[in-house]
Amino acid sequence: MSSPQEVFEAIRAEAGTVLIGNEDIIEGLTISMLTGGHTLLEGVPGVAKTTIATLFARSTGLQYQRIQMTPDVLPADITGTHIYRENLGEFELQRGPVFANLVLADEINRATPKTQSALLEAMQEGNVTIEGDTLELPKPFMVVATQNPIEQEGTFELPEAQRDRFQLKYVVDLPQRAEEKEMLKRFDSSPALGPNSIERVVTAGDLLAAREVVNEIYVDEKVHEYILDLVAATRESEAVEHGASPRASLAFLNAGKARAAIRGRDFVTPDDVKALAPNVLIHRLILGTEAELSGRSRKEIVNEILGSVSIPQQDLDADEATVG
Repeated sequence: MSSPQEVFEAIRAEAGTVLIGNEDIIEGLTISMLTGGHTLLEGVPGVAKTTIATLFARSTGLQYQRIQMTPDVLPADITGTHIYRENLGEFELQRGPVFANLVLADEINRATPKTQSALLEAMQEGNVTIEGDTLELPKPFMVVATQNPIEQEGTFELPEAQRDRFQLKYVVDLPQRAEEKEMLKRFDSSPALGPNSIERVVTAGDLLAAREVVNEIYVDEKVHEYILDLVAATRESEAVEHGASPRASLAFLNAGKARAAIRGRDFVTPDDVKALAPNVLIHRLILGTEAELSGRSRKEIVNEILGSVSIPQQDLDADEATVG
């Protein structure tokens, strides 16, 4: 199974046996997995942030590790360390939970900045350094982090450099009444339903093969220009003190390729870029003092930026191009 579209549909269908709604987040996780990116999930307690990540991991069959972030978690608790084995008379490397295909950093903002930074090298380079030794992480590798926006006591806000390493951010909202009613019915009839009910529907080989397809997706120069215009607009906005970095431009490029491939196209459209803009930009913008004091949200400002940038005309025919 090398088709990104087939990979996503298989994951979506299997996760959907437990998950109600939030298909856009499953798509976002798939996009990040197919492009070597990482995803940040934000939401109040009880909206299934951790469950979503677990369902995704189980449906892919990837090696999965969950790290419950707390202030007393140390960098070595994540990356690992050398432990002296008295019976052997030598030090032995004890690998940490970061050595997995999918790492869930649960409530990442409860860890100290020093511990948060232990993930930086892993997220950017795909390897970690332990006491001078640089070790490669498994492939594919992906970090999914969760955070709670309403409990600030005992938390440490993610620094800009850390936020910038997340390709996409999704806000997990409270369900609509109809969705919550369906949840009650489903769990009333199957009380044991949960992540353990999920079966693997794709393999690591499938994901790596789908990545190769995504790499070949065509991006027209007009789409390049649209990406650059959007990123430039964040830097020029009066409401924004610090706009998006070049890493945001690459996030648009790579995520746009994966979104197109998931939809069965072999080229990216400006609409792919526009649809991804809130998820690519919302966690990267640092608002100016005036915007902060007036209570303006990042989502509102991103929408203003989208409205201020002209969408280029697409010359390609979306109905004629498909991904095999």
